[in-house]
Amino acid sequence: MDVELRHLRALVALAESDTFTTAAAVLGTTQPTLSRTITQLEEIAGVRLVERTTREMSFTPAGRQFSATALDLLAQLDSALAGLGHAEAPLRLGWAWAGFGRHTVPLLQEWRRAHASSIELSRPHDPVAALRRGDIDAALVRRSPPPPEPLPGLAMTTLFAEKLVAALAADDPRAAKSTVTLPELAAGPVAVCATAPTATNHLWDHTGRAPRTITVANTDEWLTRISLGDAVGVTAEATTYNHHAPDVAYRTIEDSPPVEVALAWPAADPHPRAHAFAQFAHDYFARILDTSTPPLILSHDGKLD
Repeated sequence: MDVELRHLRALVALAESDTFTTAAAVLGTTQPTLSRTITQLEEIAGVRLVERTTREMSFTPAGRQFSATALDLLAQLDSALAGLGHAEAPLRLGWAWAGFGRHTVPLLQEWRRAHASSIELSRPHDPVAALRRGDIDAALVRRSPPPPEPLPGLAMTTLFAEKLVAALAADDPRAAKSTVTLPELAAGPVAVCATAPTATNHLWDHTGRAPRTITVANTDEWLTRISLGDAVGVTAEATTYNHHAPDVAYRTIEDSPPVEVALAWPAADPHPRAHAFAQFAHDYFARILDTSTPPLILSHDGKLD
């Protein structure tokens, strides 16, 4: 058996998604089918690419290297086809952390059914920077108080607001409670991820007690430091759906402000499907969350509307 495009697309989708479930939704297939496709690719390559357990999956060094190569090959192919006018390039959607949380798979599945248009997912360290470089076509961004600086040159629209939660070591005494407060969390170090953090120490400005922060390189290190009790974490509620660890407990922060979740894309020369996806996502959350979300209003100065 030779390597086929479906094998490469399966591997890339899995590398750029949080789980087999999300990758299968992106590809419009089922988890068992995706798993079989990855297994076929491993048999052809003669090497293990993805480690699977009942709790999580991770890429082997060979898998990480080959998925990067596959991504480059597919990008060249998609670009060539789009240049010929035979196909519209997929909308490349990026986010740094948790995507749409529990809504990720249903939203992507509904988009595919309604529009028969593909989306490629990626998780750049800085989605806004990736958007400006042209590496992606749209970015899911989370912005917590205090109000951040505008993002000139980008069109943006708010999709929904979500709560912040604390991530604690499972044996931390505070994990025995159902909720915690910001002053309680400031008693020790707070791990802040270098990859587009949802919360910074400015979150404590109104409490008069800013915590000491520890910068970590990525999500895995963030979870590990918290599991060991070296620090606590503050993150968006969606993280609890995508990033599980047996030694980490998530608890609601009762006095934290909400985080606005927005979609951003270039105001000039956007992807042909960018506005349609923004409208679709806006309408989806207005319906699913049963909110009084106003009609979609686009901002071209980076302010959230």
